[in-house]
Amino acid sequence: MFDPLGFFVAGLCAGGALVWLLMRSRAALVIAQNEARSQAALASLQTELDCERKAAHEKLALLDDARQKLADAFAALSAEALRRNNSSFIELANLSMARFQESAQGELEKRQTAITELVKPVRESLEKVDAKIQEIEKTRAGAYQALTEQVRGMMEAQGQLRTETTHLAQALHSPVVRGRWGEVQLRRVVEMAGMLAHCDFVEQSSVVSESGRLRPDLLVRLPGAKQVVVDAKAPLSAYLEAMDSDDEATRLRLMVLHAGHIRSHIDALARKAYWEQFAQAPEFVVLFLPGESFFSAALERDPALIEYGADKKVILATPTTLISLLKAVFYGWRQQNIAENAEAISLLGRELYKRISDMSTHLEKTGRSLNNAVDQFNKLAATTESRVLVTARKFRELEPAQPGDELESPAQVEIAARQLQAPELVSSPADNNPD
Repeated sequence: MFDPLGFFVAGLCAGGALVWLLMRSRAALVIAQNEARSQAALASLQTELDCERKAAHEKLALLDDARQKLADAFAALSAEALRRNNSSFIELANLSMARFQESAQGELEKRQTAITELVKPVRESLEKVDAKIQEIEKTRAGAYQALTEQVRGMMEAQGQLRTETTHLAQALHSPVVRGRWGEVQLRRVVEMAGMLAHCDFVEQSSVVSESGRLRPDLLVRLPGAKQVVVDAKAPLSAYLEAMDSDDEATRLRLMVLHAGHIRSHIDALARKAYWEQFAQAPEFVVLFLPGESFFSAALERDPALIEYGADKKVILATPTTLISLLKAVFYGWRQQNIAENAEAISLLGRELYKRISDMSTHLEKTGRSLNNAVDQFNKLAATTESRVLVTARKFRELEPAQPGDELESPAQVEIAARQLQAPELVSSPADNNPD
C-alpha cells in the first residue's frame, strides 16, 4: 500500500543529504583554491625576500666603502684644521689667561676688602677691651690705694684697741670696775638667752639676814613661783696679774692662786645660803664667771673644782652654760604660757559651746516663727482667693471692664524653714520651757 507521508519524508531526507554533500564538496573546493593561492603567494614572497637580501648586502658593502672614505677624509681635514688653528688656539689661550688674571685680581681685591670689613669689628672690640683694661687698671690702682689706707686705718684701730685693752685690763684690777663689768656681761648673757629685764628676772634684789644684807647679782624667776640666785662677784685679780706677768713661774703661781680664790668664793657663797633667804629658791646658787678663760684656767689648776662646788651647792657657770640654763628656764616659761593658753582655750571652748547651744534655741524658735508666718500667709491667700476675690470680681460684671483691672489670685509660699539636724542645734523640751 502506498504511504504518501512516508514517501514525502523519505524524499526530504534524501534531498537534505544531497544538499549536505554539495555544500561539503564546495567547501573542500574553496579550501583547495585557498591553499593553491597561499602557495603561490609564499613563493612570490620568498622570491622578493631573496631579492631584498641581495640588495641589502650590496648596500652594506657600499656603506662600508663610504665610511672608510669619510674616515680618511675626516682624518685629513682634522690634521689640516689642527695645524691651521694651533696659533689661534695659543692666542685665545693667552687672551683667556689674561682675562682670568684680571678677574682673579678683582676677586682678590674684593676678598681683601671683605676680610678688612670682617676684621674691623674685631679690631674695634680689641681697642675697646684695651681701653677697658686700662680703665680697670686705673681703678685697681685706686682701689689698692684705698685698701692700703684701710689697712693703715685698721692697724691704727688695732693699736688703739690694744691701748684700750690695756686700759681695760688695768681698770679690771679695780674691784668696783670688775664687779660692774661682770654685771654687764651677766646682762648680755640674759638678753642673749631671751630673758628680758624686769620681765623674767629681777636685778639687784636684796634681803636682810642674820649675817647682814645679802644682795645677789641676779634673781631669775622660774615657773611655779620658783627663783634661781646668780652671783657674779668672782675674784679675778690673780688671773689678771698672771696675764700681765712675763715670768712663767710667777704666772703659774698666780694661776694656782686664782683657783684658790675661786674655791674660797665658793665657800663664801655656801655660807650665805641664798636658798634659805629667798622663798621658793632651789638649794643651790649659781656662781657666774664672765669669761670661759677664767673658768678653764681655774679648772686646769684645780680639776676637782666642779665637784667641790657641787658639794657646797654652788654651780659654776660660764656665759655658755648660763645661756643654756636660761634657755631651759625660758622653755619652761613658754611651756607654762602654752598650758595657760590651753586652759584659756578650753574655757573659751566651753563658753562658745554654751553660746552655740543658746543660739540653737533661738534658731529653732525663729524657724517655727517663719513656718507659722508662711502658714498664716497661705491661709490668708486661700481666703482671699476663695472669698474676697470672688465677690470683688462681680464689680467687673456691673461696670465696663478696663484694661489692667483684672484681679489675680495671690500665689502661695511653698518654701518652709529648714529643720535643724545637728544635735548641738536641736534644743531639748526643757530649753523651750521658759519656766
